[in-house]
Amino acid sequence: MSNRIFGIIGCQHGHIAGFLTEMLRLGHRCAGISETGEPALAERLSRQHGIPLVKEARRLLEDPEVSVIGSSAVNAFKLDVIEQCEAYGKHVMLDKPIAVNRHQLERLEGVIGRGGIQIGMMLTERFRPVLYTLSRMLERGELGKVVSLTMRKPHKLTPSSRHAWHFSKEQNGGIVIDLFVHDFDLLRWLTGQEIRSVQTVVTKNGMPEYPTFYDTACAQVVMDGGALAQLYSDWHTPEASWTWGDCRIFITGTAGAAELRLSGDPAIAKEELFFRILHDSPYERVELEAPPWSLTEDFLRRLEGKDSRLTHKDVLQTCRAAVEADEKAVFLNNVHQPIG
Repeated sequence: MSNRIFGIIGCQHGHIAGFLTEMLRLGHRCAGISETGEPALAERLSRQHGIPLVKEARRLLEDPEVSVIGSSAVNAFKLDVIEQCEAYGKHVMLDKPIAVNRHQLERLEGVIGRGGIQIGMMLTERFRPVLYTLSRMLERGELGKVVSLTMRKPHKLTPSSRHAWHFSKEQNGGIVIDLFVHDFDLLRWLTGQEIRSVQTVVTKNGMPEYPTFYDTACAQVVMDGGALAQLYSDWHTPEASWTWGDCRIFITGTAGAAELRLSGDPAIAKEELFFRILHDSPYERVELEAPPWSLTEDFLRRLEGKDSRLTHKDVLQTCRAAVEADEKAVFLNNVHQPIG
């Protein structure tokens, strides 16, 4: 894998630190970080890694040595970054989500359709050992035919650490687009099926100072191969929690069932945990398998025309599922209404 020079345009969310660190670990060099808004994260990463801050993003785009751009821009501005990268022939890796509405989804489809650059999205769940182990188990048919999946993904909000744009649906995209995007990707990947239909309900239970910020969501999903899924996410994880979210996945198949505790369990171990039970095998903890390569390596493999696990189709279909689920959602404001 040849060494590359890359840059960062838009540095608003800590997700981008993972991409930056991994690129440096693999021997690639960062030419600079450009952030015209809140500078705290960009300044911290600049100091930490000795990377120059660049006032104008165009300097990175016009640099012929820079071949890849990373971005964690405000969600609503990510398509602008993508189209700028397309204009200069730069591949781009972005944290999720990418498209926050139908118009942006169509713009994304246009860039992918033109085929000038490769677009990556930080759908990190595929590259976690616990989920990679589940995918391999399903490939081997150890759970039989998948009947249903339940994904519970509560999140810690910590409002004081969030930028104002996080609480704006127009700029952030809202809880369905922001958080369910990972789950829609996992559903497609784990089942090998496409999404047939989604019914979504979103509720607002606090923070009246942010009228468009809704904090809880659930969805019922039907896959085209018959599998059912239930998705749940919220911004209500207690501040005293050992983790940002006690996230769990339950999967039932015709030959057995499994539970994944993505953030561990303080009563057992604060690490990824995988439990399984089969018709002919008792409840047991499963040893985890490591993915053959990381998310960043997967993207670089795609740039070199090698086999990759995350494709343009995956990026586009996942974004489409999130946008369509948001469009069809029922929104309930419980702040000004009696509950119960």
